[in-house]
Amino acid sequence: MSLSHTAAEYMLSDALLPDPSSSRAKGLRLELPSDRLLKFVTVGLPLFLVSLAFAREFSAGSQISCFSPTNFTGKQSAYTDTACWDSLIHHGFDAEGRAITKSLWALKVFPYSLLVVAVLMYLPYLLWHYAAAPALHCDLLFIIDELDKSYNRSVRLVQHMKKVQQASAEPEQFWEEYERARHKRYFEFPLLERYLTCKQHTHALVFIYILRNLLLLLFLAATCLYLVFLHLNIFFQDEFSCSIKTGLLEAEPHIPPLVPCKLVFFSVFQIISLSVGSVYVLLIPIVIYNVLQLCQWDKGLLSVYEMLPAFDLLSRRMLTCPLNDLNIILLFLRANISELTSFSRLNAVSALREATANKEDIDTVIDFMTLLAGLETTKPKH
Repeated sequence: MSLSHTAAEYMLSDALLPDPSSSRAKGLRLELPSDRLLKFVTVGLPLFLVSLAFAREFSAGSQISCFSPTNFTGKQSAYTDTACWDSLIHHGFDAEGRAITKSLWALKVFPYSLLVVAVLMYLPYLLWHYAAAPALHCDLLFIIDELDKSYNRSVRLVQHMKKVQQASAEPEQFWEEYERARHKRYFEFPLLERYLTCKQHTHALVFIYILRNLLLLLFLAATCLYLVFLHLNIFFQDEFSCSIKTGLLEAEPHIPPLVPCKLVFFSVFQIISLSVGSVYVLLIPIVIYNVLQLCQWDKGLLSVYEMLPAFDLLSRRMLTCPLNDLNIILLFLRANISELTSFSRLNAVSALREATANKEDIDTVIDFMTLLAGLETTKPKH
C-alpha cells in the first residue's frame, strides 16, 4: 500500500507546473501574426523599393535626356537637361491648336511620396504600441499567470485530498464531504473568472484595435487611389516637350521654343508603382479579416480551460457580444499559447475526457487527478 501511495505522490508532484521564468514578461507577443505581417509588408515594401529607386538614380546619373539642337555645346546641353528636370512641365497643344501646359512634378516627388506612405503605414502600429500594448501586456501577464496557478492549485488540492483520504478512517464519509464541497463550489478560485468577466464590459482595447485597422485600411485605399491617379494622368507619358526659353534666354533667337525630352527612370517608376499597388490591394482583405474575426469568440481556448473548477464562462453562458476586450485578450492568448504551460496539459486532459467511457466521473481537472491518484476505487459514481 505504501508503494502505491508513494507512486501517487510522485505522479501528482510531476503534474505540477514549474515556476514561471522571468523571461515570460519579455517573451509576450503584443501583435497578432497577421498584424506583424501587415506591418512588415506595408512599411518594408515601399522602403525597399524607394531604396532601389535611389540606387538607380545614383548609379545612372541624370534622370532625364533632352534632344538639344546640334549647335548646342556640351555645357548648353547639360543646362538644358537640368532646366527641364527642374521644371518638368510639358508644353503641348490641344485639338484646337491652343497651347496647354501639364506639370509632371509628381514624377519627381514619387520616391519621396513612397517614404510618406511608409510613415503613414507605421502610424497605426505606433497607435497600438503606445495606446494599447502596455495595458494588454499587463492583462496577458496576469491572466497567463493565473491560468497556470489555477492548474497548480487543482493539483495541490488533489495532493491534500490524497493525504486526507489516507488518514481518514471512514472513506465513505470522506467522499460525502467531498461531494458537499463540490456542491457548494468550495473548490473554485473565482479571481480569474471574475477578472475575465469584467473584461467583457470594457471596450478600450477593441476600440483601439478596430481604429488601428480602419486607419490602415484608409491608408491602403488612399495609396491605391494615389497610384491610380498617377497612372491615369502621368505614368503614360515618358516623353514631353520642354521650354527653356525663359528668363535671360527668352530673347535669344537661336534657342528653339520647345525641346523634346525623355524620362530615363520612367519604366522603373512604373514597375515600383504597380508592385506597391498590387500588393496593397491584396492586403486589404487581410485587414478586413482582422476586423471580422472580432465578431466571433475563440471558444476553443475557453473550452479547454473549462476543466479548471474556477472557469466556467461557457457553461454559465456568460459570453455576450464578442466586441469587447475579452475577445481581444483571447486572440492574444492564442498568439501566446507557447507561454501557457498549462494549456498543453489541459488539452491532453480534455482529449482523455472525451475518450473516457465514464465521462460523468470527470468534470474538472481535480476529478481527473483523483482518478490518476487511485482514488476511483472508493469514489462513489455520480
